[in-house]
Amino acid sequence: MSQTVRTTARPSVDPATPRGAGATLLVLLGTLTAIGPLSLDMYLPAFPAMTHDLGADQAQIQLSLTTCLVGLALGQFVTGPLSDRWGRRRPVLVGVTAYALLALVCAVAPNAPALAAARFAQGLAGGMGVVVARAVVRDLYSGRAAAKYFSRLTLVFGVAPVAAPSVGSLVLRFGSWRAVFLTLAAIGLLLAVAVARRLPETLPVDRRSTGGLASTARTMRSLAADRVYLGYALTQAFAFAGLFAYISGSSFVFQDVFGVSGVTFSLAFGLNALALVATGQANARLLDRFSPRRLLVGTLLVGTVAAVGVLAGALAGSLALVAMALFVFVGSLGMVMPNSTALALDGHARHAGTAAALMGGVQSVVGALAAPLVGLGGEGSAVPMAAVLATAAALSVAAVLTLARPR
Repeated sequence: MSQTVRTTARPSVDPATPRGAGATLLVLLGTLTAIGPLSLDMYLPAFPAMTHDLGADQAQIQLSLTTCLVGLALGQFVTGPLSDRWGRRRPVLVGVTAYALLALVCAVAPNAPALAAARFAQGLAGGMGVVVARAVVRDLYSGRAAAKYFSRLTLVFGVAPVAAPSVGSLVLRFGSWRAVFLTLAAIGLLLAVAVARRLPETLPVDRRSTGGLASTARTMRSLAADRVYLGYALTQAFAFAGLFAYISGSSFVFQDVFGVSGVTFSLAFGLNALALVATGQANARLLDRFSPRRLLVGTLLVGTVAAVGVLAGALAGSLALVAMALFVFVGSLGMVMPNSTALALDGHARHAGTAAALMGGVQSVVGALAAPLVGLGGEGSAVPMAAVLATAAALSVAAVLTLARPR
């Protein structure tokens, strides 16, 4: 079925021509990474309808976003160490298959609590694919080359937030919100088939971990004690929290606060995601001239200024300022995410799965806190979302300048 790709970390490898795979692997890994955006973004246009159909309020529906993120975090915590021990293929194949089946469970949820529980399980399965995709990249690349490859992945998984709300809106034209989860089930099944046929094994048997739970715990403690690794992991986690504040609150802000239509919201959401994709591709080119850290710090500062702009627009009640500042903030993440990921994983080639799991788990847990904070801020105002977003951006800058400072 598959061949083992025997390779070691090579900073000088050109990401455009990876050994053992090419564009097919890039698309597949990008799609696996896009499980998160697909799960979170596709049903955003259905939030108002879901509150009515399930007899729930805004906070209860947003809870399903939070439980999905918590599931994504736990799925990564479990799967990362297992992929270091068993290889990359088996865990991800089990995960995407379970993801498709659990999407069907979400489609028949009778109430908001049941939906939140089903979304937790779906996120748990989806996290298995996300962490393996990152570990596969680290198996093949390191340093600047890894940052370039993660940037290329944004071209694929960045399409997910562009297309997901629009696809969700299209599905809602022909069915209820439950049809959105049926669509996710179909996507999951297709992805499972693609993994079975196209994903190579990138972790040879002689490089796999042979320890049990005690060994995994020691590795986790070692990673948590690594100041630079932890700094970059928190940098990405806080940046993601800002993004998730935007994801969880934007549909209510644009449609309920500023009165725009669902179609207009989907177009604005897609435009912001296109900005993320574009900056990701620019990042890959700029890495030929600048270091990953220099690009990371610069774009974090730009994103923080934009986040303050969102808050100013929310306080002033200006749709134009909020929309323009969000465009810049979301776009800046196209450089933040690939560079912080590459820098965090760079020194941990031997336990890439565990390192990717801890980083992804921290990211999901911190991001999960953003949704209830936005929801608890009250309805009818853009200020709660903007305040959470600005705070997260500031914390991200603080983490990269203190914990993640070079040794």
